[in-house]
Amino acid sequence: MSYPLQKLALAGWIGASVALAGAAHAQTETAQVATDPSFVPFEMMDEETGEMTGFDMDMIRELADRAGFEVNINTMDFNGIIPAVQTGNMDIAIAGITITDERAEIVDFSDPYYDSGLQILVGANNEEVETIEDLEGMTIGTKIGSTSFDFLTEKFGDDATITPYPGSGDMYLALMGGSVDAVFYDAPNVGYFAKTRGEGQVKVVGPLYEGQQYGIAFAKGSDLVEPVNEALAAMREDGTYDEIYSEWFGSSSDSSSSDSAESAAE
Repeated sequence: MSYPLQKLALAGWIGASVALAGAAHAQTETAQVATDPSFVPFEMMDEETGEMTGFDMDMIRELADRAGFEVNINTMDFNGIIPAVQTGNMDIAIAGITITDERAEIVDFSDPYYDSGLQILVGANNEEVETIEDLEGMTIGTKIGSTSFDFLTEKFGDDATITPYPGSGDMYLALMGGSVDAVFYDAPNVGYFAKTRGEGQVKVVGPLYEGQQYGIAFAKGSDLVEPVNEALAAMREDGTYDEIYSEWFGSSSDSSSSDSAESAAE
């Protein structure tokens, strides 16, 4: 079947216009991003501006800018973050989320962007606890839905009282108030609290347990995974990752090595 040249030209123009419009839409797409505002210094609310700030927030904004989309930050309890992405209510989640096989069955992960582990926090005057074994028979605070909760449950079963809290601030207050004997949670968050609000009242003890890597979570099959991974690789290559890391942790990202975490893991 043949068509007049004018109609073919018009059809071609319309097709090109639709393609360009689609490309423009993709470039300005706004992704709904879930995070947990209590995981300092990765994400926290700036009381002066009312905006979310932290290492993860700087990372996701830079990654989105490079990958060609915008972000709308949504805050919620950590326990609801993975389900929100799994059900499609959120497009992305970044909240110091440990990559695990179980989670990878229901969401897609980016390449790892931070190496971490778990650590013990006790009162400043506590001389009884030096390792995880010393927590047997004690009351331990941790966070709902976290890998630290899973670790403690598998480690102790009924041989310790494991008390999960919805926010990290809640478990730290419980420790300082004497409601729990220790806190067991992600090392960077534990260390940050010990050096800031908990200074002189709490201390970090023992080695780093269960070497972990944080990843950004996406809905299964998301077409955002590849461009975000490409942007992350570019940030590592051009030094932007190290700049952001140093701003929040005060040293080169080389110090956050999976090798050192895994060597101390159980």
